[in-house]
Amino acid sequence: MNQIHYKSIVIILIFLSNLTLFSYTQAQEVLKLEEGQTPGAGRLEQMDWLTGYWKGNGLGGECDEIWMPAIDNSMAGVFRFANEGEIQFTEYMVIEQQGESLAIKLKHFNRDLSPWEAKEDWVEFKLVKIEGQTAYFHGLTYHREEDTLIIRLSLKSKDKTWVEEFQFEKVAH
Repeated sequence: MNQIHYKSIVIILIFLSNLTLFSYTQAQEVLKLEEGQTPGAGRLEQMDWLTGYWKGNGLGGECDEIWMPAIDNSMAGVFRFANEGEIQFTEYMVIEQQGESLAIKLKHFNRDLSPWEAKEDWVEFKLVKIEGQTAYFHGLTYHREEDTLIIRLSLKSKDKTWVEEFQFEKVAH
């Protein structure tokens, strides 16, 4: 895969994050808010189970995701994607408390740290609901079972819609 393909995925993510839909719709354990629906209730403390260093695969390559403990109403994280030992892109992510709800905000960067999104733009995923160690955001699901983390991301390209799955194992706390 090349950088143009990854940029297409980001455009899709931006499109998905700007959708607002009315009730829950589910596709392979990925939920979405429907138009006019209020984001779900959630507290940052409910995401403590995500803290740590996770290593695995997705998008046909190797992935790392690190989440730091919450401080000042947010959790910060970093994602790295490599293919055949070469970094393709990284993401800087935050889960932030927004009133009585949560949202994930992220920005993508090329290997040379040039950004994909404009300075003032973020890709944002609003919370749908949290059930134990599963957090459903609009088009993005985090699910933990013991030391395994599964992330499912709803993607769309032209006439094709699919759910990309990332599988991680916990490396460190």
